[in-house]
Amino acid sequence: MVTKTEVYMDRLWTDFVNSDYHDWRGGDRSEDRLGQASWQQDFLERWQLNASVPASPEDELSMRNFRNELMALGARLSSGTSLTDIEKQWLNGIMEAGHVRRKLNTIDQELKLQLVAVEAHWHQVMAEVAADFAMTLVEGEGGRIRICDNSDCRWMFYDDTRSRTQKYCDDKMCGNLMKVRRFRAKRKSQN
Repeated sequence: MVTKTEVYMDRLWTDFVNSDYHDWRGGDRSEDRLGQASWQQDFLERWQLNASVPASPEDELSMRNFRNELMALGARLSSGTSLTDIEKQWLNGIMEAGHVRRKLNTIDQELKLQLVAVEAHWHQVMAEVAADFAMTLVEGEGGRIRICDNSDCRWMFYDDTRSRTQKYCDDKMCGNLMKVRRFRAKRKSQN
């Protein structure tokens, strides 16, 4: 069975902010996966990043604060407002902590220029997350950042549809769930 975590993690920054899990089906279960060593290891492997696992309590606190700020920024941008100079400075400050060097590699018989982390630590990871968020803004629009319309879910995603009308992080999971809820509410009101 495919889980929601496996379905919609197409961006580094969305995977990171969505580590604050809420039961999308409406249950009481929620968990902050950021502090779980197994989630940290899976996250690092999935995005080919390096840091010590488990993260230190200080690093966990820094990551939570960063995640909360990034979520708030994403929510603000999703309402159509523009990135402010202070927000740019904040993102730049996070990215500065991630020192990289350029390296020419051959991958799949093609030359690729890669940015390689100088050090393996969680501030480097946060710098990569901030850089991915910044690339989302550079390549797209902040107004396309969305928060799932399923109020039980709260996941963030980037709406890359042509019509800019995507409401749910995943149409098959949250979308179908909300469709069933609307149908049942309508049916109940008719009785």
